[in-house]
Amino acid sequence: MSSATEKKTYEGQKITVTFEARRCLHAAECVRGLPEVFAPGQRPWIRPDGAEPERLAEVVRRCPSGALQYELVDGGAETRTPRGSGTTS
Repeated sequence: MSSATEKKTYEGQKITVTFEARRCLHAAECVRGLPEVFAPGQRPWIRPDGAEPERLAEVVRRCPSGALQYELVDGGAETRTPRGSGTTS
């Protein structure tokens, strides 16, 4: 199995980021949004503790391909469903 098809995990103290290289469109939203966390020329190239978890989550949500995802260590996870869409209570 090629490493390009694997999901890689980058664990921080408060947030974990995963990356699937095969899905990446190389739009560089992550690098432009948080260059102190996403540094393609370095290893590891994702350093989750380089920014506040809320800010990092915001940048990960901008990933157009979904190659980047996150999970907060306290159990919160990424959700892409807008509040209030669909049904009403």
